[in-house]
Amino acid sequence: MKNKENTRLVRFANLILDIGTYLLASGAHCGRVNSNIKRIANAWGFNVDMQPTFKGLLVSVYNRNNPSDNVTLYKEAPPYNVHLEILTKVSKLSWSVVEDGLSMEDTEKELEKIKNTTHYKPWIVSVAVGLSCGGLCLLSGGDLFNMLVTILAAFVGSLLRFQIVKMNFNGMISVIIAAFVTTMITGIGTIANIGVSPQAAMATAVLYLIPGVPLINSVIDLIEGYLSAAMNRMLFAGFFLLCIAAGMTLSITLIGIRNF
Repeated sequence: MKNKENTRLVRFANLILDIGTYLLASGAHCGRVNSNIKRIANAWGFNVDMQPTFKGLLVSVYNRNNPSDNVTLYKEAPPYNVHLEILTKVSKLSWSVVEDGLSMEDTEKELEKIKNTTHYKPWIVSVAVGLSCGGLCLLSGGDLFNMLVTILAAFVGSLLRFQIVKMNFNGMISVIIAAFVTTMITGIGTIANIGVSPQAAMATAVLYLIPGVPLINSVIDLIEGYLSAAMNRMLFAGFFLLCIAAGMTLSITLIGIRNF
C-alpha cells in the first residue's frame, strides 16, 4: 500500500513539474504557476512547496495524511516561447480538476493535448508585427511612406528571426541579426530621405524585439516575493535589450548614419 502511495506521489510530482515548466516556458509569472499547481494539489490531497526559477522548477510534494511521505524533484523548463493561449488552457484544466473531479490520468491526457497546441505560422506573426510597428511609426510622427518602410523592415526582420531560431541557433544571435537587418532597411530609408521622419521608422521598426513579457513578469515576481526568478528575468531582458542595441549599432555604423 505504501509503495502504491509513493508511486502516486512521484507521478503527481512529475505531472506538476511538467505543468509548471511548460507554464514558465510559455510566459507565465511565478505566482500563476504557483496558483495553478496548488489548486490541483489541494483537489488531490497533496501539499506542495515550490521554488520556480527562470530556467526550471523545484517542487517538494507531501502526502497530506502522512507528511513523512514526500518527494522532491527538479525539472528544467523547455525553450522560452511565449504562448498566452497555453496559460489560459492550463488554468482551465486546473479548474476542471477542482470542479469536475478530473483524475490524474485524464489530466495527463489533457495536458498532452494542450502541449500539442499549434502556434501561429511565422509569416502570419511577421505580418502582424509589421503592421503594429507601422502603426507605432505613425504615432511617433512618421507619414505613410515611413510607415511602409517600417512595415517592410519589421516583417523581414521578424521572419528572418523565426528562420534563425528554427535552425537552433542561440536566441540572442537571432535578436542581434534581426535588429541588424531591420535597422539596415530603415537606415536605407533614412539615407534616401524617405518620408517626413525616417528617424521614427528606425526607432519603431525594432520594437517587436522588446522582451515585454519577461520585463512585466520580472516586476510581478518581484512584487510577489519571487526574488530569484525576478532577478533572472531582469537579467535576461536586460541582455535581450543589449543584443538589440548591438544589432542596431552595427547597422548604423556600417551605413554611416551619424545623427540618429
